[in-house]
Amino acid sequence: MVGTDKAEDALRSHVTSVKEDVMTGVSFMIPFVTIGGIFLAVAFMIAELPFTAGNTETVFEENGTLAWYLAEIGVLGLTIMVPILGAYIAYAIADRPGLAPGFILSWAIQQEQIIEAAGTIVGFTADGAVAGFLGALVAGLLAGYVARWMKQWAVPSFIDPMMPVLIIPVFTTALLAPLVILGLGVPIAIVDDALTTFLEGMEGTNAIVLGLVLGAMMAFDMGGPVNKVAYVFAVALVGEQIYGPMAAVMIAGMTPPLGLALSNFIAPQKYSAEMYENAKAALPLGLSFITEGAIPYAAADPLRVIPSCMAGSATAAAAAMWIGVTMPAPHGGIFVFLLSNSAFAFLGCIALGTIVTAVVATALKPDFDRTVADVDTEAGTGAQTAPQTDDQSTIS
Repeated sequence: MVGTDKAEDALRSHVTSVKEDVMTGVSFMIPFVTIGGIFLAVAFMIAELPFTAGNTETVFEENGTLAWYLAEIGVLGLTIMVPILGAYIAYAIADRPGLAPGFILSWAIQQEQIIEAAGTIVGFTADGAVAGFLGALVAGLLAGYVARWMKQWAVPSFIDPMMPVLIIPVFTTALLAPLVILGLGVPIAIVDDALTTFLEGMEGTNAIVLGLVLGAMMAFDMGGPVNKVAYVFAVALVGEQIYGPMAAVMIAGMTPPLGLALSNFIAPQKYSAEMYENAKAALPLGLSFITEGAIPYAAADPLRVIPSCMAGSATAAAAAMWIGVTMPAPHGGIFVFLLSNSAFAFLGCIALGTIVTAVVATALKPDFDRTVADVDTEAGTGAQTAPQTDDQSTIS
């Protein structure tokens, strides 16, 4: 019994440590999400103004315009936020020696050409899929643990100064690169191929079932390979003048950040103070069809947040397919809702998915030890507090 208690305590301590490391990565990632999302949302808004030459579909083609500049900056922020997550998870585990390997490895598996090459090793075509934030989370943890292990090596005194800036970063990256690229890249290629085949086989089947599948896929990894397969499938059908799946996919991609922001606002005790600030940015991100606004929530608590998002997105997409909502534009979110055959139904499905996501997330998540209410109270009293750790009050 004593041995069992010690094992449970050790496991609980390890899980808590992992959560702290992940939350460090999330806290550093949030500003990049905010900058990228806000700039892109403003770019879409400007592109839809009457006096501009383009729209949300052509904003990246209008080189030199204000909307184009803002959109390009926004994409940079949303692109780099994923390797930032991996980098600072590794940093939290191993300090400075883990930072560069965490970034490089997380960045490598976001490169289409690298994943494509990894997929061809086993005879699969990745079709532009990348590892997404889940891959970066795994890469960051691996880089951190390997770098921390290397820090414990006993080396001659003349080598010791080179360990944190040369030997540990280089050897960690060299050791893990094949494992991360093949261990994550090849499965991604296989999954991408299988999902594409599966969705192609569902064309013409029950619309509600197709909506459920597309919605769940959009929310599963929020910009990762599963999300991309669903999006590309819907865009391809737009080229064939089939607009229902595109509406379902766009609605499903909007509801995760909107639903989690709503949950954060109505139940702030469930989230850290940092997440409360992220919720303010998640609203324009969700409205702009930028699902990545939900990634900080998913990275911090994937076992509760991802199912919540999948439930809301699947419900919203299935409702849209059932009602027969269409959307001919492949992007734009709230800025193109008037292009739908039923604008009010389009907005209603978004509201439905948002509410379902918020309800499920609020029901599943436990209370946090230190929330935005605590921060506000301390700010009002001028109390000095210890640094925030963002631990969950319960672990399951």
